[in-house]
Amino acid sequence: MTYTEEFQRWLSSPALTEEERNELESIRDDEKEIQSRFYTPLAFGTAGLRGVMATGLHNMNVYVVRQVTQGIAELLISEGLQEKGAAISFDCRHNSERFAREAACVLAANGVKVYIFDGMRPTPQLSFAIRHLGCAAGINITASHNPPEYNGYKAYWSDGAQLPPKQAAIVEEAVSRIDIFDGAKLMDFDLAVEKGLIRILGKEMDEAFLERVLSQSIDTEPLQRVRDKYRIVYTPFHGVGYRMVPEALRRIGCTNIICVPEQMEPDGDFPTVASPNPETPGGFELAIKHARQHKAHLIIGTDPDADRVAIVAPNGEGEYVQLSGNQTAVLLLDYIITARKRRGMMPDNPFTVKSIVSTEMARAVSEGNGIPIHDTFTGFKFIAEKIAEQEKQGNNCIFSFEESIGYLIGDHCRDKDAVTASMLLAEMCAYYVDKGMTLFEALQALYDKYGFYKDETVNIVMPGLDGLTKMKGLMEDLRRGAKEFPDALDLVMVTDYLDGTCRDLKTGAVKNAEISGSDVLGFHFEGGSKLLVRPSGTEPKIKFYMLAHGSTDEETARFLDSMREFVSYAVKDYQ
Repeated sequence: MTYTEEFQRWLSSPALTEEERNELESIRDDEKEIQSRFYTPLAFGTAGLRGVMATGLHNMNVYVVRQVTQGIAELLISEGLQEKGAAISFDCRHNSERFAREAACVLAANGVKVYIFDGMRPTPQLSFAIRHLGCAAGINITASHNPPEYNGYKAYWSDGAQLPPKQAAIVEEAVSRIDIFDGAKLMDFDLAVEKGLIRILGKEMDEAFLERVLSQSIDTEPLQRVRDKYRIVYTPFHGVGYRMVPEALRRIGCTNIICVPEQMEPDGDFPTVASPNPETPGGFELAIKHARQHKAHLIIGTDPDADRVAIVAPNGEGEYVQLSGNQTAVLLLDYIITARKRRGMMPDNPFTVKSIVSTEMARAVSEGNGIPIHDTFTGFKFIAEKIAEQEKQGNNCIFSFEESIGYLIGDHCRDKDAVTASMLLAEMCAYYVDKGMTLFEALQALYDKYGFYKDETVNIVMPGLDGLTKMKGLMEDLRRGAKEFPDALDLVMVTDYLDGTCRDLKTGAVKNAEISGSDVLGFHFEGGSKLLVRPSGTEPKIKFYMLAHGSTDEETARFLDSMREFVSYAVKDYQ
């Protein structure tokens, strides 16, 4: 069916409301808009769905939500998991609660038991609820830090992690044969509650989650000593962290929490920020204003679904400066290790996990303390898989992270958790305040101990119909060594993560990488610097992750400059 035929099918469908039909009538003469909405279905994968909210095949709307949920219901029924059921949560975005209730109604109509939160909740709380209740699956209606017009649908499996590839493929196949208008079973929400098919989750689940969050606190004695003068500014960026994060901070003893009033109200329009992504420069403008007024020691900002967290701190020169995800991770990792050792709380067989594109300084800190660290591909589903794999061998994860401000501490959930991370970041900062140090002084002390690291990511956009061809050509050139590195970078090893081979260029020896199966190239240089190249799986761009390491700050900066020089040269013929 062509996109124009699909458009006509939707326009004539009796399932549409008058408002939806009027919306489609308004674009009748807009060929480009019709094509963008109807050229293909919104693809379902291990990360679920994400798209602009609108009436259309390629958009987020109730029809798409019902269709996909019917696919999940059929998966659960085929495996006899109706009684275990599914947990459902949602964020602050427009239509999130509506989509969540629609999903609950479809599952209930299929005889699948449903647990749905009574209001918006952090993403990690859904992951926790799945594990805590023993559910077979979970659904989270969120588009994380995307622009306001977006919404999304994340599917989870029984371990609280994102849906594995096998189950995602089954759902995808089911969705392909389920009619988008009348293929999903439906049931009235209130009737389903009355029949016991839908159970509402509230304060009891909040307390159970907070109990597990607080169990990750390691040492609050320094916090107690500085509590009267220690000040934290918090912003949820208009998102769902507005209740849980301040509550977790209060319960470990923080008494001076200044919440940014302009951003505490959940609002899917995110009116006070250009982007609701805490990584975006300028997002902390309001928080910094309040921090200056109160002479705060730390600013914490969580993204709209409270799975990612960024921090800003005074640099000792009167300026508030945002720390990168890598810098934050290294500080947190070092604190967790040293505090657990200090308090005698290190579990047996500890390990840590990071994505391959995250800072190698984490390896230096972890292995420098005798704790093995494991690499995974980008995406927290891979981190969750690695944790599960290691746990089966009797090992215990004390920290995992991605450079994109995603952190996981504890075994209560299997996705990024900004609530627990915020609590530990507050505890960590109090420890340094008690020692008379800023976080930047603490970071400098780690550089003095482990060497200097600078990290930078460059996104090379290759749009147009030939974008994919260009990306493929560039990766082929890099694979066969057609691009020469500058003299300042002494290439010693190349890792091809597609086939999992590590080739030593000095000896010619080949060994297996820890992981394989993804189109990523790693170039390792003498002295420990590294360059990773990865085509984006969702956008027409190639990402270059430059991980520089040197014995001094100046040397590290030179390595980073050399990598920038190489990236500019490598992509010159492809832009």
